[in-house]
Amino acid sequence: MEAVGIIELTSVGLGYAASDAMLKAADVRVVIARTICSGKYIVAVTGAVAEVQAAVDAGMARIPEGLIDHAVIPRIAPAVFKALGQGVELRISPAGGPGDDAADLPKALGVVETFSATSMLEAADAAVKAAAVTLFRVHLAMALGGKAYMLLAGSVADVQAAVDAGAAPVRAKGLLVSAVTIPGPTRELFSEYI
Repeated sequence: MEAVGIIELTSVGLGYAASDAMLKAADVRVVIARTICSGKYIVAVTGAVAEVQAAVDAGMARIPEGLIDHAVIPRIAPAVFKALGQGVELRISPAGGPGDDAADLPKALGVVETFSATSMLEAADAAVKAAAVTLFRVHLAMALGGKAYMLLAGSVADVQAAVDAGAAPVRAKGLLVSAVTIPGPTRELFSEYI
């Protein structure tokens, strides 16, 4: 995948209009186009960088208002979509199970939370490109009032570097909710994941 372009809007109708303009303007494929919480609409397309940029520009030009966020991410890291699809498995034993000791826990847990789904994809991409971490969860908008978050695991230094890198582009947009590194996380913090 060469690039991903995303537009996030306050309106379903504007979402359809932006999607149509994006698809008519450039040779791109839709990755996702749907409603998200809370009554927002997101459209993401993929293709060559120049085509994706043209599509995003056309989509934004088509809508008079209602834009929440947008991005073009060249060469997005494959780990982002794997975590988004919940296809990443951490090897952590459940409490009371075999290997129930601190040795099977990650040394640190990182959490980045954003006000938009679009900025979360930017954050996740920046995070995994910055440090040797396992991005194991990317949750976009649903049941979060339109916010998004990601979970990272690894060494304390790598998780801190990834959290800092992921938070930077979101902070610059004014869409950062939180960026946290937790050294020596307890097993219970992973209970919903395992």
